[in-house]
Amino acid sequence: MEIRNIAIIAHVDHGKTALTDALMRQTKTFSNDISMDSDALEKERGITIYSKNSSLIYKNTKINILDTPGHPDFSSEVERILRSIDSVLLLVDAQEGPMPQTKFVLKKSLQLNLKPIVVINKIDKTGARPNEVLNMIFDLFVDLGANDEQLDFEVVYTIAKEGIAKKDLEDKGKDLSPLLDLILDKVDPATSEQGSAEKLKMQPFNLAYDNYLGRMAIGRIYGGKIKKGMNVVVKKNEQESRIGKITNLYTFRGFDREEAEEAVAGDIIMVAGLADIYIGETVCQDKDQKLFPAIDIDEPTISLDLMVNSSPFAGREGKFVTGSKINERLKKELEVNVGLKIDFDTSSGYFKIFGRGELHIAILLENMRREGFEVQVSQPQVIIKDQDGRKQEPYEEVIVDVPQEMVGVVIEKLSQRKGRMVNMKADKGHQRLVFEVPTRGILGYRGDFVVDTKGEGIFTSRVIGFKDWVGDINRHELGSMVSMEDGKALAYSLWNLEERGGIYIHPNTEVYKGMVIGGVSKGNDMWVNPIKGKKLTNVRASGSDDSITLTSPTEVTLERGLEIMKDDEFLEVTPKSIRLRKQHSIPKKRS
Repeated sequence: MEIRNIAIIAHVDHGKTALTDALMRQTKTFSNDISMDSDALEKERGITIYSKNSSLIYKNTKINILDTPGHPDFSSEVERILRSIDSVLLLVDAQEGPMPQTKFVLKKSLQLNLKPIVVINKIDKTGARPNEVLNMIFDLFVDLGANDEQLDFEVVYTIAKEGIAKKDLEDKGKDLSPLLDLILDKVDPATSEQGSAEKLKMQPFNLAYDNYLGRMAIGRIYGGKIKKGMNVVVKKNEQESRIGKITNLYTFRGFDREEAEEAVAGDIIMVAGLADIYIGETVCQDKDQKLFPAIDIDEPTISLDLMVNSSPFAGREGKFVTGSKINERLKKELEVNVGLKIDFDTSSGYFKIFGRGELHIAILLENMRREGFEVQVSQPQVIIKDQDGRKQEPYEEVIVDVPQEMVGVVIEKLSQRKGRMVNMKADKGHQRLVFEVPTRGILGYRGDFVVDTKGEGIFTSRVIGFKDWVGDINRHELGSMVSMEDGKALAYSLWNLEERGGIYIHPNTEVYKGMVIGGVSKGNDMWVNPIKGKKLTNVRASGSDDSITLTSPTEVTLERGLEIMKDDEFLEVTPKSIRLRKQHSIPKKRS
């Protein structure tokens, strides 16, 4: 049976998972109630966080499909996958067109000499403009230096949710057969007779973890065969190698793994038994075989301190609250999360976490709290590098789509944060603005952007590398409304505090001294008494004793907490609660 290996790449929410699910349904690989996004967080957020393997059988050909994350914080998942496949489906929304992550993943694909198949999805949307988007995609190929062969790409138009594909917009379209036929026709087979006769050569591009089998490697076989129980050589570099044994071998069928006795060149497999295997290493039969080029992973851009929760409410909700348990959990995370780096030197009382962005770290914290951990973290900080004596910081390309009348405020805010506009284009009453902004300037801005654009704007970004430090950035930060008492917050007190700023908590919420209960627009911290009740008298006056009506509070979520917290605050993360608090519960004396 021939094998084709492809990956689906796109910006977040352009329909990668919907397309994969539809392909599986058409080939009767699984039922309608199963989805590629099987993780609980993925289902809740509607995004792909972890890259996944799947396969289907079409016309006696096995097609391995790798679904990749679309959010730039998980770009390390995408890069290593592209090395193991033979073509990509570049999926683009028929209304939004190419976005930052589209540019990122396409650039990586072109650099690896892959020839993408372009899939313009969601052509049924009211604002769909497939012809214009096709021109934008072609321009993007040219800008990224595509060669003549890559510029001669195939195009398919789809409605992934309905499982429809068309080679031409005028076609009716019944199913996804046009896309599947194109894959068989244009993607080179991954298998060959010569490949099976060679010695084993495999390279892992992803890791998995099993409580019984330990660390497992997911990779592609480039030559020869691999068998269960086989002794192999794992080469880290030309000088370092070690011996291992394949204890378990799995291939993929649909979204499930199937135990196998052997697998041949071209297939994508999962193996157990190599306890210390790492991404990019070469698995082969003897030491003399040629080493595969290393797989580079983009370096982290932000860091924060993670420590044992020390708030007055510590230990109330969590099952794992000690430093040793946190240490054990973080080491387990590193088994599979290769985009993350952790400094385990706790001599300062904390673990230093390095990640690709706020969402990257927020997903780790969310998983930990759901598992029963209690922790607290400091304000995220960008990572500063010294390059040839020059101070450098991470920069991001920001693409903003906003209504015409809101352009001014967006340009003003991003300019204050040292953003430099590099492009501006009008489009049907909207403007698309492209900026290069230091990551420091973006931290804490997304909330302001939603308010400034009244929820009508689209804000996306991707890391473009490190550039020279731009100096201090004048960011208007909210001040904190901090409780100066312990007890339960009362509606009467919160009602009086509303005129000072936004409230983060509901009435009857238990608070403690030093806990942040709201934000103050003036920027200065304000210590308040949220448990103060109304004084009762025997006198009743018409109108003065009306029921209190409170504005719905803006509750602190993980991402919002990381965005709005100040440098003298901690974000307390427990299984049931997320709270902001001052690092010191005694108010500073006024000078």
